[in-house]
Amino acid sequence: MDKDNFITFNNEIYSNNNPILYDIVNKLENIVNDLNTNKQIDIIINNLKNIINQINYIINDNKKNTDKIAKDINNFITNANRIQIKKEKFDNGDKYVGEFKNGKAEGKGIYYFKDGDKYEGHFKNDKFNGKGIYYYIDGDKYKGEFKHNMRHGKGVYYSVNNCKYEGDYRNDKREGKGIMYYENGRYEGDFKDDKKEGQGIFYYNNGDREIGDYLNGNKIGKHVILHADGNISSKNY
Repeated sequence: MDKDNFITFNNEIYSNNNPILYDIVNKLENIVNDLNTNKQIDIIINNLKNIINQINYIINDNKKNTDKIAKDINNFITNANRIQIKKEKFDNGDKYVGEFKNGKAEGKGIYYFKDGDKYEGHFKNDKFNGKGIYYYIDGDKYKGEFKHNMRHGKGVYYSVNNCKYEGDYRNDKREGKGIMYYENGRYEGDFKDDKKEGQGIFYYNNGDREIGDYLNGNKIGKHVILHADGNISSKNY
């Protein structure tokens, strides 16, 4: 555990205040003692820090609403007790480290694949769900939204060959509006089934722009080229 994330209590400062609050602080102390031994729950520890700061502020400022803060903290403890932080290794060699709820991966966690891939982010009902980062063993990386273990929503895919895609995903494939960056320029336009499809514009590094339609990743029909020097030409595909 990082030193900055280690927290302790001094219960004596609470002994002369609301007894309910004092009891809750004792419960928090027990939770923190357990959390300090686990390196995967920095976020929960930071939440606890914020709660403790609230308590100290109320006491130091001689406020009279300790009953309310006690209730809020008790609700936090109730919800926290429903979440387990643990490691689980599967028969296929994969491993999960993170939050569990009702026996399933839920919340934040890291899933290590036996082949070297890794997913780090949000889970729901045992699946990648929400924002996360998927690291591929070949060096590629996807950062964005997931749904039911698939890339779905907005995301950015970084490739080791200096290409990058930024835009919409649906059911694990590029689909919708997006931008694909290449060594010689970038394409902005429509995608379908992981390929350029629909209308798009290719911006070349030399300043030229090519406007036209695509089908199954290939140029089709008439494309208009707006040259950097002001000339205009066209080409049929």
